[in-house]
Amino acid sequence: MSKKKETTNLVIVLPGAGYTTQAPLLHFTTGLFYNKGFDVLHINYIFSRKEMSVLNERDFARDVQQAIDNAIKDKKYSNYYVVAKSIGTKALSYLLDHTMLKDAKVVWLTPLLQNDVVFNAMVNSDHKGLCIFGEKDHFCFIVERFEKLKTNQNLILKVVDGGNHSLELDKEPITSIEILKSVISDINEF
Repeated sequence: MSKKKETTNLVIVLPGAGYTTQAPLLHFTTGLFYNKGFDVLHINYIFSRKEMSVLNERDFARDVQQAIDNAIKDKKYSNYYVVAKSIGTKALSYLLDHTMLKDAKVVWLTPLLQNDVVFNAMVNSDHKGLCIFGEKDHFCFIVERFEKLKTNQNLILKVVDGGNHSLELDKEPITSIEILKSVISDINEF
């Protein structure tokens, strides 16, 4: 999604395996950045459970980088944001080393803390980052690792009380909408 006017701002959105760019968090994040004058690049992928179990992270990250390079080869961006959700944080962990993204700001939505590559990338990151976790995200929220992330002064850490892997509350749609609003506001301020 490109603005009609030339812009030097790009946000790259890396969705989750089953949490697409059409899902609420990423849909509204897209609109937020678009309205701020950013071009928006969605990297779309869908994995079956079987494909997920054998996913080679380096190959995945290489394919994502290749898609980014192809999409922006004729553009001149200087201000980058990357928003990654869940499995998208695996690719992001490798992409942070790319010179193009050396000054990028990063939004980690329900990052896969159980994955050593993701965890180490976050702990050691020089990038300004906003990290949002669900307290009841049984897949990814690991308290011991979360506590270690607090040592990185570049990271702003937020935990959604009772939030699941989608940063929603089970069986509470109205409260979930309020949480969504709060998360989008946090991204807006970042």
